[in-house]
Amino acid sequence: MKNHAVAKQWKVVITVMLGTFTVLLNNSSLNPAIPSFIKVFDTNAATASWLITIFLITMGMTMPLTGYLADRFGKKKIYLSGLALFVTGSLLGSISWGLAAVIMCRGLQGIAGGLMIPLSLALIFEAFPKEERGRVTGIWGIAIMAAPMLGPTVGGIVLSLSSWQVLFLMNVPTGLLGLLLGIRYLAATRGNLSRTFDRSGFITITLGVGFILFALGRTTTAADVVDPLHMLLFLAGAILLVIFVRMELIKEQPLLNVHIFKIPTYSLSVIVASVQAIAMFGSIFLVPMLVQQVYGYDAMMTGLVFLPSAICTGWFVTLAGKQLDRKGPKGIISTGLILTCAATALLGMLQLHSPLWVIFVLMMLRGIGLGLSNMPATTAGLNAIPDKLVAQGSAMNNVMRRLTSSLGMVVISIYFEVRKAQLLVAGYSVETGTLQAIREGFIGMSILILLTIPAAFFLKPPAFLPEKEARRTSRDASEVKAPASVPKA
Repeated sequence: MKNHAVAKQWKVVITVMLGTFTVLLNNSSLNPAIPSFIKVFDTNAATASWLITIFLITMGMTMPLTGYLADRFGKKKIYLSGLALFVTGSLLGSISWGLAAVIMCRGLQGIAGGLMIPLSLALIFEAFPKEERGRVTGIWGIAIMAAPMLGPTVGGIVLSLSSWQVLFLMNVPTGLLGLLLGIRYLAATRGNLSRTFDRSGFITITLGVGFILFALGRTTTAADVVDPLHMLLFLAGAILLVIFVRMELIKEQPLLNVHIFKIPTYSLSVIVASVQAIAMFGSIFLVPMLVQQVYGYDAMMTGLVFLPSAICTGWFVTLAGKQLDRKGPKGIISTGLILTCAATALLGMLQLHSPLWVIFVLMMLRGIGLGLSNMPATTAGLNAIPDKLVAQGSAMNNVMRRLTSSLGMVVISIYFEVRKAQLLVAGYSVETGTLQAIREGFIGMSILILLTIPAAFFLKPPAFLPEKEARRTSRDASEVKAPASVPKA
C-alpha cells in the first residue's frame, strides 16, 4: 500500500516536470530564431523581439492570479487549463500567416506559462510532506533550471535542420502527453467557493507588472532609458505596485498575501533566487557574444557551450535537494552562491588568447553553483510559509524573479553597448573592446552575487529538521548497541 502511494507521488512529479520543461524549453529555444523571423517576415529586430517580450509580459501579468484561481477552482483544473492553452497556442503559432499572428500566439503561451509555473511547484508540495520536498523539488528543478540553458542548443539544432514552425510544433506531443498524465495522476482539489476576487488588487498588480515588463522589454539602448514613454511606464508601474502592497496589507482576502514577506527565510530566499536568475539570464546574453563576436565561433558552438552547464545544473540540483532535507539550507546554498560568484568572476578575467575549454569549465562551475543554490533557496522559502499559501508564495517568487531578471538583462545589455562604444572610440579593436565590455559585465554580476552570499547564512532550517535529525541519531545509536545484545556463539 505504501509503495503504491509513493508511486503515485512520483507520477505527480513526472507529470508536472513534463509540462514545466515543455514551456521553459520552448521559450528559450526561440531566442536563436529571431534572425529567421526577421528574414522570413521581412521585419526589423525591434519588431521581432516582441516574440520574446510578449511572452514575458503576459506570463508576468498572469502569475499573480494563480493563487486566487487555484483556491477558487482547484490547482489541478487551473494547471491543466494552462497546459491546454499552451498546446493551443503552439498549434496556432505553427500555422500562423504573419508575424502579428505569431506574436499573439506567443502571448497565449505566456498566459499559459503564468498559470502553470507557480502551480507546478504547489502541486508537488501538496503531494509530498515537508521533510521530502527538498529531494523532490531538486528533481523538478532539473526542468526549471536546465530548460532555459538547453533551449538555445535545441533552437539552434532545429533551425539548422528544419524551419521555425517546428519550434512550435515540437511542444504539441509533450504537451498532449502532459495533459493525459495530468488528467490521470494529478489529485483533484475542491475549490473554495467562498474565496472572493480582489478586483482592485488584480487591476493594480496586473497593470503594474505589465507596465514595468513592457518598459524593460522595449529598452535595448541607452537612449531608450530616457525615452519619455518608457520612463512614464516604469514610474506608473512602480506606483501601482506600491499601491497594490498597501491595499493587500489591510484586506481580509487579498489577491496575494504579502504578509509572508515578514517571514525572513521566505524574503531572503526570494532575494537569492532573484540574484541567481539575473546571473543565469545575464550569461545567456553575454556568453553568445563572447563565443561568436570575440572568439569567432558559430551559433552551434554557442549552444554546445551551454550544454555542460545545463547538465551540471540538473545533476547538482538533485544533490542539493537531498542535502536540503538532511542539513537545512544554509550550507548548501552558501556553497552554491560562492561557486557561482567565483566562476562568474573568472569569466570576467578571460583574455583574447584564452582557450575555449576554459569557458566550458567555467560554465560547468556556474551550472554547479546555480544547481546548489537556486532551487534549494526557493524550496526553503516555501517550506517556511503555511502550506495553504504555497501557491501564492510561488507566484510572488516567480513574479519577483521575472522583474529582477528582466531589469538585470536591460542593465547588462545597455552597459555592454555603451561601454563597447566608449572603448571603440578610445582606440580599442572590435574584439578587444567587445571582450572588455563583456568582462566588466561578468565582474558586475559576480559583485552582485557576492553581496548576496550573507543572506544564505540567515536562512533557517524547517521545524521538522531537528526532529528528523534526532530520530536519525536515535536510530544510529540503537544500531550500534544492537550487536552487544546478541549472545556469543
